Amino acid sequence: MKKHPVVFVVKKEYDNLGIGYMSSVLHEAGFKTKIIDATDRNEKILKKLKKIKPLLVGFSVIYQYHIDQFTEMIGFLREGGISCHFTAGGHYASLKYEELLKLIPWLDSVVRFEGEYTIRELAECIYSGKDWRQIESISYTNEEEIIANPLRPLEQNLDRLPYPVRSPLSDYAFSKKFSTLLAGRGCVYNCSFCNLREFYLPFPGQIKRTREPEMVVREMDYLFKKKGCSIFLFQDDDFPVKGDRGSYWIERFCNELKRRRLSDKIIWKINCRPDEVEEKSFAMMKSNGLFLAFIGIEDGTNAGLKRINKHLTVARSLAGINTLKKLEIGFDFGFMLFQPATTFRSLNENLDFLKVICGDGYSPVTLLKMMPYYKTRIEKELMAEGRIKGEPGYRDYDFLEAPMNDYFEFITGCFSKWTRDPGGVVNISKWARNYISVCSRYYDFTPSLSLISMDIKNLISESNLFLIEIMKELSTLFESGKFGNGNYQELKRYRKNIKNKHEHYRKKINNTMINLVTLVELQR
Repeated sequence: MKKHPVVFVVKKEYDNLGIGYMSSVLHEAGFKTKIIDATDRNEKILKKLKKIKPLLVGFSVIYQYHIDQFTEMIGFLREGGISCHFTAGGHYASLKYEELLKLIPWLDSVVRFEGEYTIRELAECIYSGKDWRQIESISYTNEEEIIANPLRPLEQNLDRLPYPVRSPLSDYAFSKKFSTLLAGRGCVYNCSFCNLREFYLPFPGQIKRTREPEMVVREMDYLFKKKGCSIFLFQDDDFPVKGDRGSYWIERFCNELKRRRLSDKIIWKINCRPDEVEEKSFAMMKSNGLFLAFIGIEDGTNAGLKRINKHLTVARSLAGINTLKKLEIGFDFGFMLFQPATTFRSLNENLDFLKVICGDGYSPVTLLKMMPYYKTRIEKELMAEGRIKGEPGYRDYDFLEAPMNDYFEFITGCFSKWTRDPGGVVNISKWARNYISVCSRYYDFTPSLSLISMDIKNLISESNLFLIEIMKELSTLFESGKFGNGNYQELKRYRKNIKNKHEHYRKKINNTMINLVTLVELQR
């Protein structure tokens, strides 16, 4: 191994599989790697880098809304005496490399798009003293000119890559360890709010590449036997539930799980579209360990779905959701209640939709605003309309109706802890449901545990219905135009009621969780 390692600075909420794959390729080439948490204080990061003495430092810049943090950090590190090569990578860095190199002049280069082979070649050039400026997929500043080298072809056979380097696995629930992994990369859809297609558009060949199902299960088997992993969270943007040959991939995947005798020993979660949920294939997946699906619903009206180019209907969304409920597969979902075209009428139609799918407590309601991410159709439309506001990294927009801006401000303020805090109702509701899923898989699901499961579902139902009804009530008040420019004095009772209800449901769910854990501990 080379003496000086390659260091990645990345947010460490979950294992970053992109960094993991780059690390494994670097290891094969004889380089050590280390990861530093980007959420650490700048002083702490500086101290670590001085001790490590890295060959190069790679900054993972995935999202545009973290730019200020990275700019400040990188400038601080340079001023603190870190003089090695600084590079950046990730979705934002790949698509907006010119903007990034102008915003952060301390960067030496940007590694664009999938970076496994590029970062390896960059490390080899720096280590040997060779000129790195000719490397494919590298961008850099030459005096005042920004250079973008020709792009490296994508790796078409993802199974050629070594398994990603992973941190020691963490507990998910009841001491069961979990790991993230990928069955493929890319997505064939072109939703107007997403830039994933733009990420792969410069390259010839297939936009979506899928690993062989047997190789995916082989990795799961390795993690199960060697790392004690029981829970697998697939990070694919669109898991290969359906393909050109229907459910052929998933049939092979499930058959391999059975052949390796993993089906009754593990559980796994996927991301997919609601119109990909079919009873036959999902029943097979359920019997082989599927416990949770994240589904991209996004809108509860046909007009809204058409506007965002979802190629989906409300009826098809509901059919997929009802199938998941019938099979008792949990689901989380993406849903953008607030969009550039949102009116009070469309808002209430969407709230009615949320009541239909979440009123029974099967999944907690979430509130999101569609953000104008870089290189999306939404960003281009808003720019053409003159509605984009804010500096790079903080792009936003106002709604078409002025009272909607006031409503959004008030609602997000009232429900911030409810929907965003780790200890808020939405997050602990999801974890309560996840704990039930793990419990039902690995422990004797006694009548007492069944009652607790029902209590949790009822509490989620009550909290969902409260949120929806108070949002509808407040929408009527704000639509009148009476409460503009932050004039919310007459609405104090609503704010207080929401705060009290949040504490009420939080305590109820937490107490029920304590009872659940106590009963499971008696079986262990």
